[in-house]
Amino acid sequence: MAGRLDGKVALVTGASSGIGEATAIALAAEGAAVAIAARRTDRLEALRAKLDEQGTSVVVLELDVTDEQACRSAVQSTVDELGGLDLLVNNAGVMLLGAIEGADTTDWTRMIETNVLGLMFMTHASLPHLLERSGHVIQVSSTAGRVAAKGAGVYNASKFAVNAFSESLRQEVTQRGVRVTLIEPGVVETELRDHITDQAAKESISARAADMRQLQSGDIAAAIVYAATQPDHVAVNEILVRPTDQGW
Repeated sequence: MAGRLDGKVALVTGASSGIGEATAIALAAEGAAVAIAARRTDRLEALRAKLDEQGTSVVVLELDVTDEQACRSAVQSTVDELGGLDLLVNNAGVMLLGAIEGADTTDWTRMIETNVLGLMFMTHASLPHLLERSGHVIQVSSTAGRVAAKGAGVYNASKFAVNAFSESLRQEVTQRGVRVTLIEPGVVETELRDHITDQAAKESISARAADMRQLQSGDIAAAIVYAATQPDHVAVNEILVRPTDQGW
């Protein structure tokens, strides 16, 4: 049976685990050729092996999105090896929660460079190709881009920036055939929390998450596939997905 994305080429950042990995698998299941990008190439190779078994055309890209030239090279490699680019999923990100007072500001730099500049670099590099093929940009943001909270100030700031950038981009390119979608997950059970360096913040978010039925990576991948498989005249601009049990 034909997939809804047959003949399309997708590039997914942060594809080595969690939402990115699940998204690559879900897009491939719909027939897309997939470029999977991340820093951890051992994990990408394991994912490639799974996708190869399904007959998917796959390109593995070692990528640190904070490096602008690396972003340009990743996009060009996708186009060269898979024949074009129709869908960019900007999923790479970090969530280094903690209070502003007394913060380790290297966490701030890492979040802004990854969550904001990395997403911008990838979008900028991809746009000429997406405009050529009436493509689609899907930005993985967060509920943190809608509601600010104590202990998440810089993470909030990074995701508010993603939301603002994406809406400006939408206005710029929508009448030229490129769709822009913002995906805003609530609490998802992934390794994102494992990288928090502030122990108190890590314990706090882990305790809150433990009290609910958390979203799974596949739930967010399903939302991405939904947006990506709409008819060309339908632009799903925003999908907000929280666990039923999340009251904040």
